[in-house]
Amino acid sequence: MTTSKGEYELVRFPEDPRDRLRAWDAADEYLLRHLEGTAGDPPTDLSGTVVVAGDRWGSLATALAGCRPTQITDSYLAQQATRVNLERNGADVSSVRLLSTQEPPPERIDVLLIRVPKSLALLEDQLHRLAPHVHADTVVVGTGLVKEIHTSTLRLFERILGTTRTSLAVKKARLIFCTPDPGLARGGDPWPYSYTLPADVGVASGITVTNHAGVFCAERLDIGTRFFLRHLPRRRGPERVVDLGCGNGVVGTAAALANPEAEVLFTDESFQAVASAEATFRANTGADRKAEFRVGDGLSGVAAGTVDLVLNNPPFHSHQATTDATARRMFGGARDALRPGGELWVVGNRHLGYHVTLRRIFGNSELIAGDPKFVVLRAVKR
Repeated sequence: MTTSKGEYELVRFPEDPRDRLRAWDAADEYLLRHLEGTAGDPPTDLSGTVVVAGDRWGSLATALAGCRPTQITDSYLAQQATRVNLERNGADVSSVRLLSTQEPPPERIDVLLIRVPKSLALLEDQLHRLAPHVHADTVVVGTGLVKEIHTSTLRLFERILGTTRTSLAVKKARLIFCTPDPGLARGGDPWPYSYTLPADVGVASGITVTNHAGVFCAERLDIGTRFFLRHLPRRRGPERVVDLGCGNGVVGTAAALANPEAEVLFTDESFQAVASAEATFRANTGADRKAEFRVGDGLSGVAAGTVDLVLNNPPFHSHQATTDATARRMFGGARDALRPGGELWVVGNRHLGYHVTLRRIFGNSELIAGDPKFVVLRAVKR
């Protein structure tokens, strides 16, 4: 990535030689040019407290490391990418304060830079959390690709922070300029949101699901998970189960309800997701039921051969890009973590062809259930 202050070598995390996606895009470049004063605007004073929210792979934090910014992200992988990219470009990793969306932001924010997230709900929640910490003179600039910025996006800025306008589009990217109004009556933050599952999803029927903003299908049960819940394995006895990419934790909670002797690990790279999973699990199993909740990179950190069952509904998007890289890594990590005879159960869209990937990684794949849209597959570690 080239800026007026130099070039930066940037990578996504974890690095995958088959992944040709860049760690930055035109929206990141446009924002940096604006801050530097090379996009037709005067340079921005970055001497105060700078907060970068939603930095996807650390490109903004790396370029602004000299300002000692605070990065706020929902993504564990984004945090790790930031550390890697700071090191690759000779910056002190400690120059950037890394916070999750579940942690309090700095008490006072003088410059607020927001990479507009894919989830409008996550943007709403972030703006509510950040609004008490900005003041009338805070410089607020958002950035995103044109296809990511809608009228509803601008209305959120207007309703929660203050008067909002947009820039002209440059290379399919656009900036958002907002003037904070500390006296604005913004109302309360509607997140987290809870709902009750329908009566046709097996052991999970009727349980309460808690969703923090940004979690996949936070306002309703998605049809893929609904299909998975109807076909979960029925097992008894002590075992270690992993809800891999747990989202709101409904699959792992169902597994715990079906087998009172199971110990479940909920893991996801989203801080919002893991907080949701813990809330869902505790609301339906009680405070004394043992479980583990981990934000991290898939099953990294889980000892090999220590897991009996992995349940997985893998994502096939990385922000706006469609990719099977995440699924491949999840399947490989599951194979390493499973004991011999342990099983990986996967739900996915039929057209994604996960059976081919599973056969390549495990040497086997069995169709458990299917309909015109989804399949549930099982792979066994031999």
